[in-house]
Amino acid sequence: MGTFVRRVKTASGATAVQIVHKRGRRVLSIEHIGSAHTDDELALLLQVVEERVHGGQLTLDLGGSGVGAGGTSAVVEGTSSLILWEVLNGLYDDLGLDRLGDDAIRALVLGRVIEPTSKADTVRVLTEIGVASPHRVTFMRCLKRVVERDYRAVIAQACHRHVTRGGGLAVVLYDVTTLHFEVEREDGLRKVGMSKERRVDPQVTVGLLTTGDGFPLEVDLFAGNKAETKTLIPVLTRFRDRHQARDLVVVADAGMLSAANLLALEDNGFRFIVGSKTGKIPYELQAHVDRHGNHLPDGATIETTRRMGTGTKARDRRVVYQYTFKRAQHDNRAINAMVERAEKVAAGERPLKKDRFVTFTDSTTSVTWDLVERARSLIGIKGYVTNIEAAVMDGPAVVAAYHDLYQVERSFRMTKSDLAARPVFHRLEDSIQAHLTIVFAALAISREAQARSGLSISKILKTLRPLRSATVTIGTQQVTAHPRIPAETRTLLTDLGWSGH
Repeated sequence: MGTFVRRVKTASGATAVQIVHKRGRRVLSIEHIGSAHTDDELALLLQVVEERVHGGQLTLDLGGSGVGAGGTSAVVEGTSSLILWEVLNGLYDDLGLDRLGDDAIRALVLGRVIEPTSKADTVRVLTEIGVASPHRVTFMRCLKRVVERDYRAVIAQACHRHVTRGGGLAVVLYDVTTLHFEVEREDGLRKVGMSKERRVDPQVTVGLLTTGDGFPLEVDLFAGNKAETKTLIPVLTRFRDRHQARDLVVVADAGMLSAANLLALEDNGFRFIVGSKTGKIPYELQAHVDRHGNHLPDGATIETTRRMGTGTKARDRRVVYQYTFKRAQHDNRAINAMVERAEKVAAGERPLKKDRFVTFTDSTTSVTWDLVERARSLIGIKGYVTNIEAAVMDGPAVVAAYHDLYQVERSFRMTKSDLAARPVFHRLEDSIQAHLTIVFAALAISREAQARSGLSISKILKTLRPLRSATVTIGTQQVTAHPRIPAETRTLLTDLGWSGH
């Protein structure tokens, strides 16, 4: 069986490139690769043919593939994902990150967007997409500059300028996560602490402040055993002082709810919306139930006041509750599953673990039905504590602002998956800080790309990375042959701000 390239002149004057598979004189199949109108297009098609055939481990007779349509020598020197690289560089510059003036950091940040890996392996990533890469030693040395020159502050300023170009910033979202380390011993920063994933590895705690749509504004690093509630004020005050920000509304989850935290927020001039823990709901809503019964329409909000704190620091807080039918269905399924497990424990069919609704004495184990009924009285209801007056923001608006908090979770998921911020292999604190700074910048670029296109960063990369441009030498001239771009992809490129060739 033989395989060879055939070039055929079309009626329009183009040169069609085909791969022909034959056994003896019999033609088994013909693959049409494309049509070339110029020498550089022809050279690029022949490069595609060569890569495809060599990838299939077949022997190919190129039949003079180094000769262009006009009889001149056409040699493909190499290919690159030039369009992807130009798009990412454009986003980097548009966000103002070029103010760093550091080519090595630019390469590390964009390399992490393309394929998260170690600093040393970024050389491979950039080489594979066909762009010049700094040396591995250059990458490692530049980490020191990140901390010494406080690149994170420059990035934070750039991000703030970007999101306030059209006006002020009214609402910010805050949440925390943890990054674990593949090490056995703790140190001053890497500590074993509370992990939502129940890991026992040393970790650090990361606080992330974003806009309402999840664009990063500030990131900070804390010891792994630092309580979540004690990370909020340092991050917010740094953000306020850095940008002279005033009249901000801070949205955070129930983990930040403490009388001391809320008092500190108010004393520092912040307004807040914080998720409320559900334990007090039955008591605070009792007056409403006594007057109106326990039926609530879908989406209904109820407002009460809660006294928080002790002594002279005690203050009344506005609490907004909302009921949704969808949340009630979810809560009811969860309670039914917990009751079923509790009944099996009581019947001796299942060992006691951390099961809810179980009461046991020296002689008996039983289901605590009073707790079950109390839990059922809470289904579908979630509370929100705020110091914003109702005349400024009504109940539904408070709830809507809090629901944007999922955007921070999305940004955290991006840092952990798409940008692979963990596990962290650095040993020194400065290197860990530099790593987080690079992830911060990469997150900003990824979020901006997603906002412009409406696509995930992984989808954008899968679409643009295969678009390979070729550097072609034709006779004595060297030209860049760009790939044909489908209409849908060209629309994406326009959305991303690429001007095109």
